[in-house]
Amino acid sequence: MPRTADVRPGRHRRRLTTLLAAVAAAVCAAGGTQAVAAPQADVNVAKNAGYESGLSGWTCSNGSGTTVTSPVHGGTSALKATPAGSDNAKCTQTVAVKPGSTYRLSAYVQGSYAYLGASGTGTTDVSTWTPGGSSWQQLSTTFTTGPDTTSVTVYTHGWYGQAPYFADDISVFGPDGGGGTDPIPGVPATPTGLTVGTVTKSSVALSWNAAEDATAYTVYRDGAKAQTVSGTSATVTGLSPATAYRFQVAASNAAGESARSAEVTATTAPDGGTGGNPAVPKHAVTGYWQNFNNGAAVQKISDVPSQYDIIAVSFADATGTPGAVTFNLDTAGLNGYTVDQFKADIKAKQAAGKSVIISVGGEKGTVSVNDATSAANFANSVYALMREYGFNGVDIDLENGLNPTYMTQALRSLSQKAGSGLVITMAPQTIDMQSTSGSYFKTALNIKDILTVVNMQYYNSGSMLGCDGKVYSQGSVDFLTALACIQLEGGLDPSQVGIGVPASTRGAGSGYVAPSVVNAALDCLTKGTGCGTFKPAKTYPGLRGAMTWSTNWDATSGNAWSNAVGPHVHALP
Repeated sequence: MPRTADVRPGRHRRRLTTLLAAVAAAVCAAGGTQAVAAPQADVNVAKNAGYESGLSGWTCSNGSGTTVTSPVHGGTSALKATPAGSDNAKCTQTVAVKPGSTYRLSAYVQGSYAYLGASGTGTTDVSTWTPGGSSWQQLSTTFTTGPDTTSVTVYTHGWYGQAPYFADDISVFGPDGGGGTDPIPGVPATPTGLTVGTVTKSSVALSWNAAEDATAYTVYRDGAKAQTVSGTSATVTGLSPATAYRFQVAASNAAGESARSAEVTATTAPDGGTGGNPAVPKHAVTGYWQNFNNGAAVQKISDVPSQYDIIAVSFADATGTPGAVTFNLDTAGLNGYTVDQFKADIKAKQAAGKSVIISVGGEKGTVSVNDATSAANFANSVYALMREYGFNGVDIDLENGLNPTYMTQALRSLSQKAGSGLVITMAPQTIDMQSTSGSYFKTALNIKDILTVVNMQYYNSGSMLGCDGKVYSQGSVDFLTALACIQLEGGLDPSQVGIGVPASTRGAGSGYVAPSVVNAALDCLTKGTGCGTFKPAKTYPGLRGAMTWSTNWDATSGNAWSNAVGPHVHALP
């Protein structure tokens, strides 16, 4: 656990210069000499900051906190706190501080809606938070104590009704207020488990195990420093295609740097072109076509209105082979629709400039891609379906979780097989795109160079956070725009963001909005007009468009959705 201060030599040198000048003046005035005491370095005034001594020094509301050995950011323990009912699992510690001083508060957190803050500062209390994710991320803020403040309460907490959150390596860094600090650790241990993740033509992703007492890690490429990070993963960029590189990592803290880890080698992918599909229009409408009868209008592919630019055939089926998928046309449920008719209809749609893709997952989809073997099986099986039926690509609609490392590997392998015309779409749930640390968001960013569009499902979710940190209720223009803003500002290109909504009230359990609301949201994001209370700081004229579940439910309602939203999307700037 990093329990030491991050010493800042420049800041301390200025203090020392001032103090020496004052003492020298006093000595001269007295006509004598005396010893000069060096100023004290800033310290971490939090105790048991890494929870190595259980919850000693910490108090958690209603018994909500405990310590665990996994996951941990460093060392052997971390805090796990579980909200329940009206309790937000708040864990606090009162620390000794020096009046009129500035402190940097930081912590590593993981999980849903984790907050970090300080109260009783005597000036302005502070807090910061993250919607959460499946990996460690650092929260940090600063506060200044009042002229008479000698103690401050620091805290973490989660959010009502959400899953547990984890916290580790708390730091309240500043002048010693009289309480001291935990013992200073030695040089960290050498990191272990260095592993190569996603490889592209210009980058290599790396990850490793946390080293005890480490506060930072340095990645070495071919023996030279490449970058320094605070977490246990990094992506080295700016590499040449089809080139082998050697990587190592070392851990460091205020005491120094460890020995370098065992070396791993990775070869970047060949330069396979720009990716994407030029056949997909700048502004596009995506619709899911149901390969089953659930009460919505039964359709052939040829029945899908021309307003739809991308038709996602729902769904591929899992097989007994991990990661592999197949497709079985529901001829009986679709009134005798034959495979030959299906294939011919796909070709006819493509001749009209449309893309037809196979969707994997859905509410009950059980396809799991969790290792290199299943990733290869996924890519091979999807490519086989593309060749058999003529699909233009694949839609990822896995609502039961996905592994970003191996799904990325699978989609890149598919891209190498299919070439630059491949269409890749995604339909994550709202919770999956609340933070860039989420698995879906990571996957989207990992394949940004070959990704067509992410059509997030703005329904069946309840209230969610927008990019301004405020909570918005589904079914409103603000819900659509403020949540789209997270993706637009989180790294996706506007052309890779679409608004996914139900085609009718029967298309989803909740979250239906009238087509006029969808169009208002599109105008707000692309032109800055039609906004509700939330208005983005800038416009995104390149926004891809909109998606609906499903073309069948749309047909059941007389195609009211596509007749209203389709022309509006195609007329965007």
